[in-house]
Amino acid sequence: MAHQPSQTEAPRLAIDPDQPALMRLTGRWTLNFATELSQALRSAPENATRFDARDVARLDSLGVLQLIRFARRRGIDFDACLFHEDHRALVEAIEDVADDRPARGREYGVAEALARLGRAVHRNWREFLALIGFFGEVLAKLARMFGQPRRFRPTATVYHMEQVGLDAVPLVALLCFLVGAVVAFLGANILRDFGATIFVVELVSIAFLREFAVLLTAIILAGRTASAFTAQIGAMVSREEVDAIRTLGLDPIDLLVIPRVLALLVMLPLLTFVAMVAGLLGGLTVGAYGLDIPPQQYLARMHETMELRHFLVGLVKAPVFAVMIALIGCLEGLQVEGTAQSVGERTTSSVVQAISMVIVADAFFAIWFMQMGY
Repeated sequence: MAHQPSQTEAPRLAIDPDQPALMRLTGRWTLNFATELSQALRSAPENATRFDARDVARLDSLGVLQLIRFARRRGIDFDACLFHEDHRALVEAIEDVADDRPARGREYGVAEALARLGRAVHRNWREFLALIGFFGEVLAKLARMFGQPRRFRPTATVYHMEQVGLDAVPLVALLCFLVGAVVAFLGANILRDFGATIFVVELVSIAFLREFAVLLTAIILAGRTASAFTAQIGAMVSREEVDAIRTLGLDPIDLLVIPRVLALLVMLPLLTFVAMVAGLLGGLTVGAYGLDIPPQQYLARMHETMELRHFLVGLVKAPVFAVMIALIGCLEGLQVEGTAQSVGERTTSSVVQAISMVIVADAFFAIWFMQMGY
């Protein structure tokens, strides 16, 4: 025959007459009294702000969980509530894991989609503000470095110049050569209908000098270099090497960030020039072997129509893109929380942010130069 709980064993909740805001708990707050336990908590007055459970005869995990959830619903400070010493270890153990519930399934619908969009916008806005603040910090410490040249790390800077610059030359040159050839082919297919195939020279030249060379180079480095910066610094954060640097009295910005920023600031304009040459050679190759434009005629036409301003428009964007890519890569690395999953998430985030910011900035540059008539 099942045990029938007596009235004295049932969980009870009463208000202390001397302290109206204090609830005194008695009885057995266990799974056997789950129904009575819920009824007792529902009957609790609204003005109660804490409870005393030292007179509870028995307490199990269900009772602790119900009390924790009740305290959260009422806004009660659970740490200020009193428990018997025999129950304290159980309460602390349950409190530690009370939030570790399975994640809710993803909800669908217009309202939920708008909520996710709002959270994403808010998160990206905070990332943008953090990037602006990080840019100011790097500028301040770069200015300090001019007053204290001993802080400069030439070996690290040269190493990163080789890593982000020289090692990327074959990839940048190959991709830009192929894109230049594709642009020439596509332009020729349209211009051939008007008998103006020779204008492919201007199409390839202007497109690569103004836009494609610097944009393709920046996107390649955003995927190749920003991810490398984030992974390198993030691994150092997870291994507590950055904390060790601070413990030694050194500045991680001086050691880890500024050499990478300077290296990319020097090498991205040079890689952009390489990309321009490779793109023009791609157009020249297609013109010579696919469009029956002799190389001498192609070069003569390019010499006649090419203007210095197109070259300068493309080259002036390179330092801006370099600073953006380097700062995003380094900032995401410093924001790693110490786990392998965090390193992967931050690396992905740095690539997405760097490519997005480069494209957005290039669009603003294009609009500004168009409005200025340059």
